[in-house]
Order: sequence, then structure tokens, then C-alpha cells
Amino acid sequence: MIHVATVHWRDDRWIDIQLRYLERFMPQPYRVYAFLNRIKRDYSDRFFYSSDQNVREHSTKLNLLADMISFAAEDPSDPLLFIDGDAFPIADLRPLIEEDLPRDGLIAVRRDEATDQQPHPSFCLTTVGMWQEIGGDWRKGGHSWTNAAGREVSDVGARVLKALDDRQITWRPMLRSNTNNPHPLFFGVYDNLVYHHGGGFRPARGGRLAIAEGGVHEARESRFARLIDRMPRNRFTRPIRRRLHPARRINERLRRQMTKLSREWFEKIERDPEFYRELV
Repeated sequence: MIHVATVHWRDDRWIDIQLRYLERFMPQPYRVYAFLNRIKRDYSDRFFYSSDQNVREHSTKLNLLADMISFAAEDPSDPLLFIDGDAFPIADLRPLIEEDLPRDGLIAVRRDEATDQQPHPSFCLTTVGMWQEIGGDWRKGGHSWTNAAGREVSDVGARVLKALDDRQITWRPMLRSNTNNPHPLFFGVYDNLVYHHGGGFRPARGGRLAIAEGGVHEARESRFARLIDRMPRNRFTRPIRRRLHPARRINERLRRQMTKLSREWFEKIERDPEFYRELV
């Protein structure tokens, strides 16, 4: 039995899309376990297990689903797949699960394009037994690295990476394989097997590197920004902060650009089940 853990938040548009691609490319039998938070319609009948419990952190939701799967699995060799709600397979996963996983132990997206080092939960395939062996934990912290902008960062998956390193367990990274890149971080295809939209459930700014290259950090440190930051924080000054703060203005511009591009690609996905061929 293959166990799939996913999270959908505030937006139900990805549910049917993800389930269709799983049905198309996931070998049987499999079960899908999901957190469905702030979703207006009831989709519980689409999943083997679902919860709408008000849990804030994405990483905590994944950990809880993994606990549920560990309890439900009858065999520690059962495959366990973590996948973001805006991600799905675009090719047959049978060879990856049946041939590669027994050899590699843990196979996951690694976003080198974001200078990330850790397994990423947009797509992370392992076994129930391996996850238990490493004490799998998707929370941030416990490990950090320096990104291309020269800043020390940590992210979801840092503890997983540290657990693997501490036990000297090698893992197989799935790298971005786009031949067409409408954006350097989002709309990614990995090993020609998985699509990850990126920012599917929140207004995105384009990633840490786009934020750095856009001048947000310099704007935040400017004299004008420091003057605005010294203003009293109340309902009278809030509109001034939002309208005039230079870092906020750059962030809003980045969000508008990403929202437009994301909408265009989502419309492609809705319109054409073979949309990904434009990327590979």
C-alpha cells in the first residue's frame, strides 16, 4: 500500500487536479491522507483520511499525517509520499516506487535553483520504516545554510536533512529539469516526473532570491524606511506605512507580477491535461 500525505489550505482549486494526476500516474493501491483547512466545500469523501483541525504550521500538519500513516500502515516497507497540494506527478511513478525507492531509501525534490540543500516536501518519497528510523520531522530549524544572497537560512526539511546527515544516510535528490522556465523558481518540473506550481495557496513574491534581487533588503535599511519604522503603530499611521514604505512597495509589486503569472499557468493546467509538455 502506498500512503500519500498532502495539505490544501484556503483554496479547493487544486484538489481535483491533484487527485486526477495521482489517479493517472500513481500505481495502485494507494491512499491519500489530507489536511483540508479553511476549505468551504466538504471534500472529505475524496480522501482515505482528512482533517480540518485548525493547525497553523504546514510542517506540523505533515508530521501529524505521517503519524497517522505510521499507525495505519501494516508494513514498514510501505511507500510514504509527501506532496504539496499544488504538486502532482506528470509521468508514471511505478519505476520510481518499485525499482528506485528500495535502493535509495529517500527520494525528494531539492531546489538547487533556490540554493536549498534539504529534501523538500513538495515531493518526498520514502518508506514508513525509513521515516520512523530517522525520526522524520518537517519543522524548520535545527540546521541552516547560506543561500546565494549570502544570508543564513533554514526551511521546511532542514531537520530531515540533519537527521539523514547524522546517520550518514544518502538520499537521492530530484532536480529541476525544465527546458522552458517561465520563472526561475516556480512552475517547476523535477526529474521529468513531478510538477510543482509553487505559491499555489498564498500570494507569493517569487522566492528568497527574487526578493533579494528586487532590492527589498536594501529598501528596508534605507533612511526613509527607518523613518517610517519609527512612526507610532496605530490605525492612523497604518495606511501611511502601507502606501509609502519602500520595502512594502517592492513586495507588493513582486506579488502582483507573480499573481498574474501564476494565474496564467493555472489556466493552462485547467485547460490542457498535457500542459506540462510546454515545460519539459
